[in-house]
Amino acid sequence: MVRSPRFEPGSSAWQADVLDQARLRPHDTGLCPKSRELVINTLLYLKASGRSEFTIKSTSQRLTHLAKICNLAEPTEVKLAIANMTTSNTDKQNYVNRYSALCTANKIEWKRPYYPSTRTPPKIPTREAVMKIITESRSNAPVYKTLMETGLMPYELSKVPKEDINFETRTLTAKGFKGHLGRTFKLTEETTAMLGNYFAKHTKFPTSKALCHSWIRAKNRVAERLQEPSIKTIRLYDLRHYYATNLYAKTDKILLVKQQLGHRKIETTMIYTQLVNFTEDEDYICTATRDTAEAKQLIEHGFQYQNTTPDGFMLYRKRK
Repeated sequence: MVRSPRFEPGSSAWQADVLDQARLRPHDTGLCPKSRELVINTLLYLKASGRSEFTIKSTSQRLTHLAKICNLAEPTEVKLAIANMTTSNTDKQNYVNRYSALCTANKIEWKRPYYPSTRTPPKIPTREAVMKIITESRSNAPVYKTLMETGLMPYELSKVPKEDINFETRTLTAKGFKGHLGRTFKLTEETTAMLGNYFAKHTKFPTSKALCHSWIRAKNRVAERLQEPSIKTIRLYDLRHYYATNLYAKTDKILLVKQQLGHRKIETTMIYTQLVNFTEDEDYICTATRDTAEAKQLIEHGFQYQNTTPDGFMLYRKRK
């Protein structure tokens, strides 16, 4: 069978497909021929290496921005341009990583700098504030409620097909993104019903970009109507932080939080252990038993053993 030229690496059709996916053309206004060639070579290299469409697009955008403020063929100039950026170390390191890909693709030697990130603990919104925004979101309310209950990244949820939602067992299965592991979540009856109504009108979840824009509009409307400026500071990504912090507060199981967030390294998850005192769910459910089998069931349901009374009762508790 003869393969289509579109799928032959190096063919003009294949290269055009890469550029279309990366959307280089809308970003390359004003680039000199040499810079454009270096960027295109990098995108082709990433495509051939099996990198995701998201990675190719973001690389295109960052390299195009660099090309407008320095000469991509001169590593020393690029290094200085990145150092002079008025942005976070995390963002600078992203530029370093993208330019490193360019150097590899175009066989350019350079000594990459390192910008250590100064990660600050995320701010955790209250459930009340989040629900105000979700209610205001109207058509996208089921989607935001799902993000709140699963801690998925918006891009991860946007890639979940309807077929991966089991409305009978109330489960949603998502594939990993950015190195995250795939995982399955149990949804509440309310959210499952909301998703059922959503998919009666739609065939798929919105893109992460559309979700972000919709979230910003909704939170701004709520903040202005209720005269609560703090609501404007709640990012869509904070739903992930809300989920993780509350899951740890309720279970005290950091490995479970790691699993549900899809993290590969426990160090990434440990930040949430610092935030449990800032959640609104600090009340406990307490119970006692003398029966060993019942005690085992309590532990399986998230209760933690506290102590045993003189008359033989084992005391357990868990956060509400």
